[in-house]
Amino acid sequence: MAAKVTLKDIAREVGLSPTSVSLVLNDRPCKISAENRRRIKEVARKKRYIPNQIARSLVTQHSQTLGLVVPNIESRFFSSLARNLELRCRERGYLLLITNSDGSKSNDTELVRLLVNRGVDGLFIVVSDELRPGRELASMLEQLPVPYVMVDRFIEGLDCDKVGFNNEQGGYLATSYLLGRGHERVACLINKESNTGLERMAGYERALRERGIEPDPELEFHTAYYIDDAYESAKDFLKTDATAVFASSDNIALGLLKLLYAHDLRVPRDYSVVSYDNSAADSLFEPALTSIEQNSGELADAAIDLLFARLAEADAGTEPKGSVSTILRPKIVVKNSVRWL
Repeated sequence: MAAKVTLKDIAREVGLSPTSVSLVLNDRPCKISAENRRRIKEVARKKRYIPNQIARSLVTQHSQTLGLVVPNIESRFFSSLARNLELRCRERGYLLLITNSDGSKSNDTELVRLLVNRGVDGLFIVVSDELRPGRELASMLEQLPVPYVMVDRFIEGLDCDKVGFNNEQGGYLATSYLLGRGHERVACLINKESNTGLERMAGYERALRERGIEPDPELEFHTAYYIDDAYESAKDFLKTDATAVFASSDNIALGLLKLLYAHDLRVPRDYSVVSYDNSAADSLFEPALTSIEQNSGELADAAIDLLFARLAEADAGTEPKGSVSTILRPKIVVKNSVRWL
């Protein structure tokens, strides 16, 4: 293996100091002639010099890395979000460190601490439990030395930058579509232990009431955002007279379909289903599910723009502006999982 080329190697060849070479290759202001700049960059290119990011960070006070904490990397939505954030960070010359908390709020706290101690310039955070985040995490976030953006899930009362979709509107769109196809007994499989789930259920109930239908607690089933949990919760759904169901995530929909198929029931022949996320419906489900789309690319763009605006403020030494809350609008993507009743 060839020896790694250093700044001293380049400096020796061009006859200048390592400091001068470093300033030129890091595009820092310096009184070095255009000809010497050209020579330095030419030698660096020929020798295939790769900058040492650790050494560079000592000069620039930037590590060119950002951190992401997600609760479940196996979730199609969160894996898609992570991929989109990573691509956009790379386009801007940053490395994204992706960590998974396994839905544990204690892991949230530990991972935030770990990433900050690793010297990240900023953070994207999707908390595990926004209803009960834990005092330690909230206290840590209030004192973070780097900017951060809460993505998708928000801790109530925490003054910070945040980006997410309108969950209430998503639940409303899903339920309205089922009602509009003649279904009056519409159930929901929903996570009642998260703000996102409660907001989606509020939209579900608003759509029912607009049609003059009082929500029936017997048709509202709690499930975590995991396939196995949804499979178990859906067993009670089968005991009802509902003809349609709003499954409030793709993972929940997959658990529901797994149970239906085990009972030789089919969508939309036996039940109509609207899912949520539209993250991988065509490749995973048969038939393709009508779904509420939270475009992960759009979410990543908004989060990236907000965090980099904060990094730019820090570089310029300007006073940070007040916290920003960006709420995006979901949309319904109609496919083949709902029949007219």
